[in-house]
Amino acid sequence: MAPRRLIFVPTYNENRNVERLCAELLALPLEADLLFVDDGSPDGTGATLDRLARQHSRMSVIHREGKLGIGSAHRVGIAYAYDKGYDVLITLDADFSHSPADLPRLLTAHTAGVDVVVGSRYLESDSLPGWSAHRLFLTWFGHFLTRVLLRMPYDANGAFRLYDLRRVPREVFELVTARAYGFFFESLFVLCRNGARIREIPIVLPARVYGNSKLTVRDAFRSARLLASLFVEHLMDPGRFLRSRPIDKLRPELVESQGWDDYWTEKRTALGSLYHLVAAVYRRVIRRNLRRFAERSFAPGTRVLHAGCGSGQVDTDLHGRLRVTAVDISERALRLYARNNPHASRIEQADIFDLPFEAGAFDGVYNLGVLEHFDRKEIREILGEFHRVLKPRGTLVVFWPHRRGSSVLFLRALRRLIRLVSGTDPKFHPDEISLLGSRAEAVAHLRDAGFVLREYSFGIRDLFVQCVIVAEKVDKDPTAAMSFVLGRTATA
Repeated sequence: MAPRRLIFVPTYNENRNVERLCAELLALPLEADLLFVDDGSPDGTGATLDRLARQHSRMSVIHREGKLGIGSAHRVGIAYAYDKGYDVLITLDADFSHSPADLPRLLTAHTAGVDVVVGSRYLESDSLPGWSAHRLFLTWFGHFLTRVLLRMPYDANGAFRLYDLRRVPREVFELVTARAYGFFFESLFVLCRNGARIREIPIVLPARVYGNSKLTVRDAFRSARLLASLFVEHLMDPGRFLRSRPIDKLRPELVESQGWDDYWTEKRTALGSLYHLVAAVYRRVIRRNLRRFAERSFAPGTRVLHAGCGSGQVDTDLHGRLRVTAVDISERALRLYARNNPHASRIEQADIFDLPFEAGAFDGVYNLGVLEHFDRKEIREILGEFHRVLKPRGTLVVFWPHRRGSSVLFLRALRRLIRLVSGTDPKFHPDEISLLGSRAEAVAHLRDAGFVLREYSFGIRDLFVQCVIVAEKVDKDPTAAMSFVLGRTATA
């Protein structure tokens, strides 16, 4: 069966163009329907479109009251295409900046395995004929910023595109928030982040057409501001741009009492944004360390438990190599984890004091920045649960903030500064009552729960962010544990 195609065109004051555009689009051998969305054009574009729609059964028109933004119009067109069950959506401008004659090339480029086809002004050297040096600089500089900040090599600021709606989930477009010209590069960025396969074709954009564009200086500044905002937001919260996966199991009977649901609720204050910006920098270091220690500690394909997973922003590199089961007591944290880690093996709500898994279920367990929030007795109970669910000689990896860790010292200094300036005492996270002080403390905690320390790392290579502890499960019987230690010493 041939795919159902829809060609979408937004309009505002295009009365002199739409009749010719409609005729050229309908003359193409594409077997496609047409949709125009008009934003209350005062020049009579809407009335002309209604007349044309009465003449052509393949054409539909949606009228909106006022100029609501080109990005907003594209959202309407995309929603219409999904609602009406179209397979392929083609979008272009009404001012002939995109030639209808190029649509067959767009369709030809849409082969198996391609989700999105984009018309690009940057594939050929003479694609912007007649443009002034000033406009050439602006467009090339914008393209340069898109490549550097968003790491996208595509022409991300144009509307000439094809979307395969059978391969692109509707929820991906719902992650796009921009309503003006920023819609184009934000939507392509979201598509890239969610693994869409994109192909480009070269197009030509003459200067005379550019002069008819509705893009204003204000729109250009807004787009630049959104570009910078996307860069910062992706740095602080990369999961915001990812389609979430469902949580495998929630347990409503579990009660979160330490304030983690509040902690994982998005903060809109300047102070909350500052903390998350600092935390994002530290997460980059932790992510690198976690990848390094996970590769050394867990064999490929093994089943590992991330206990107390939080938002999971540092886990994203692990799922192609390990089968990660992530648990946390905070439902809000789990929803963030599901968004940040759509390829996790399993995600469920659980209490780390009473893990809902059988003994010996996992080859490894890792835990990042959790134990410092509990007292010594609670830490022993938590480690005891890790011991229970690990297989014999299973591996435990713990990231534990040190009392003199750089993150601890920085946030302590920041709190003092805020108290001095504002007179308030901010609380960035639940209290850290058991920061680690030494290797000997780590050994003692592990020994109480039936683990033997295999590796202890805290130094300049890790920027003194957290101690990294790698331990091995042994029999909890002290005699057996001592024999294990002596045997390892003798063979060392």
